[in-house]
Amino acid sequence: MDKLTEAKQRATLERLDKFSRFTDSSIGIPFTKFQIGAEAVIGLIPVVGDVAGLLLSGYVLVEAQRAGASKDVKLRMLRNMGIDFLGGLLPVVGDAFDAIYKANTRNTQLLRTYLEEQLAVEPPQPPFPWMTLIWLSALFAIVTGGLSLVL
Repeated sequence: MDKLTEAKQRATLERLDKFSRFTDSSIGIPFTKFQIGAEAVIGLIPVVGDVAGLLLSGYVLVEAQRAGASKDVKLRMLRNMGIDFLGGLLPVVGDAFDAIYKANTRNTQLLRTYLEEQLAVEPPQPPFPWMTLIWLSALFAIVTGGLSLVL
């Protein structure tokens, strides 16, 4: 993979990290270690908030498409989005579910794992330079033979 593609993928992941933090864990709950995000707050508005959250989650999917994620990764992202959306529709419990499930963070991690696997794929090694080996061997044989005649 070339350096430009790698840089683009790293930039995409950085954007998605910021987006996921904003939507899933940007607001700390006082006196706890728990954090919620803008999506959980928006989700407090019945139905409309959940639809808005679903649309926000679509951004991660769009970025995955742009980055060339596999069909399997995108389907898993859609599953996470569906679970988050349907869970958020539940009265009262749905708002807590939205705060806990964090679909955008899950989807960003799915894409990160996929892209890092792609970056880890090493290009094939070049073929062994047999002709160079043969020519160098012949050259060394000639030099060695010439030196043995001189000495």
